[in-house]
Amino acid sequence: MRKLYVIGIGAGDPDQVTMQAVKAMRAADAFFVIGKGDEKRELVEVRTSILAEHVAGPHRIIEITDPPRERTPDDYAGVVRDWHERRAELLGAAFDEVDGTGAILVWGDPALYDSTLRMVELVLAGGRAFDYEVIPGVTSVAALAARHRMVLHRIGEPVHVTTGRRLREDGLGAGSTVVMLDGDCSFTEIPSDDVHIWWGAYLGMPDETLIEGPLAEVGERIVTRRAELRAAKGWIMDVYLLRRR
Repeated sequence: MRKLYVIGIGAGDPDQVTMQAVKAMRAADAFFVIGKGDEKRELVEVRTSILAEHVAGPHRIIEITDPPRERTPDDYAGVVRDWHERRAELLGAAFDEVDGTGAILVWGDPALYDSTLRMVELVLAGGRAFDYEVIPGVTSVAALAARHRMVLHRIGEPVHVTTGRRLREDGLGAGSTVVMLDGDCSFTEIPSDDVHIWWGAYLGMPDETLIEGPLAEVGERIVTRRAELRAAKGWIMDVYLLRRR
């Protein structure tokens, strides 16, 4: 492979794909898709439907099975590093199948809580040589703010973007806190008397669900609804913002 495009495709709405992303997709000879099993097949199908809409004629899709990893390890950083290395080995082997330009379609934006660029660097460090270009995409954070018709921060205040695990460890700081990758509803473990929450799941997709209100009043409703959605689809992607009133 001579060149790779790492393309952000937005948070789920096909209309969030930018013209820059479309031009990059049309320049690619093959597309690498990391599959996450039958339960999350819909994530692959959204990518293929985007390609069908924007790339004329036949196009090659190389699907890679995502290697498993432990979800609640004692050594979180070490387990993730090992997972990235195994992913990079699979990607490198797939890159060898392409004589030309490849592309990876990344959910949201490659720069925010996504491991694709780290894996690309690992592939390059392993001895393969190719150029690569990053195309930004609409993040789930931007989509959350747009769907709730809100500004992420109050005047002059900071925005903190973190994960559910770090929210449990660090607590809620000053300003506004955006929480991603939270499979445990970590907002239930912080004092909620003066906290407001804006929550969204499947943003931009047909099953999009939004809940907003004082955390003390809507927290349990979010927990229940999230469990219902996950049980119905087999997977869930959600994000939320917390702010003290």
